[in-house]
Amino acid sequence: MLLTGHQRIALEAMANAIRQSIIEMLVSAGSGHTAGPLGMADVFTVLYFHTLRHDPSNPAWEGRDRLILSNGHICPVLYATMAHAGYFPTEELNTLRKFGSRLQGHPHREFLPALETSSGPLGEGLSQAVGMAIADAMDKKAGERRIYCLMSDGELEEGQTWEAGMLAGKWALHNLVALIDRNNIQIDGFTENVMPLEPLADKWRAWKWHVLEVDGHNVAAIAAAFDEAKSVYEKPTMIIAHTIPGKGVAEFERDFHWHGKPPDAEQGEMALRELRATAQQISSEPE
Repeated sequence: MLLTGHQRIALEAMANAIRQSIIEMLVSAGSGHTAGPLGMADVFTVLYFHTLRHDPSNPAWEGRDRLILSNGHICPVLYATMAHAGYFPTEELNTLRKFGSRLQGHPHREFLPALETSSGPLGEGLSQAVGMAIADAMDKKAGERRIYCLMSDGELEEGQTWEAGMLAGKWALHNLVALIDRNNIQIDGFTENVMPLEPLADKWRAWKWHVLEVDGHNVAAIAAAFDEAKSVYEKPTMIIAHTIPGKGVAEFERDFHWHGKPPDAEQGEMALRELRATAQQISSEPE
């Protein structure tokens, strides 16, 4: 189902608000990752405000879809999106990475029970998601909910990911939808220099996945991809989302040095000014 103009603008505005929250969180924490969270804000917005079956007032609802974040270091975008969706007050976001906070530097389910898994070591998320999808298939629940797994492109260097991908194709896990953040960077450079991944889409097709490639900043295209995945019944779906690391702040965009560092107070204020200006542009868009 295509988004209406009103829905598209609302999602773009929410993604911008989430980006602003990310900047504020990172400045307050004085540590954390910048590029990935900003780059994935549009994907998370579509998931939580369009695609997922979930209930912030009842996080343990049995019928909810499952969301697995494999690259846990981009958790600022997960926390910010959950807060804006109503899982906890947005004021709590500024406790990121602070002693005693529920918002750990990598997602920790024992601290924040609304999370589905704890994550940090890269390459494990798809294996966890495949296990959940197989369990649902064995329990005859594969038609009741979907398992979503979000991954980075850099973590595809972990062999465990490929083992999970082959297994999902063998079992034809149609209740599994994975998305790769194809931003082409990792902590020490560009992925194609560190360990080339291309032809990436062909690899997943060879393992019997339904593969889609989208602009990871076009909320209508992202929503359409997730909607299409719901109509695929014979295999798992892989969405390769082409994103710009640091999206929304010109100084941060496409610079791998921002992978693992936060902005300081001055850089944060600069980023917020740019994002606020973008928010005004979004609000004036015709529907």
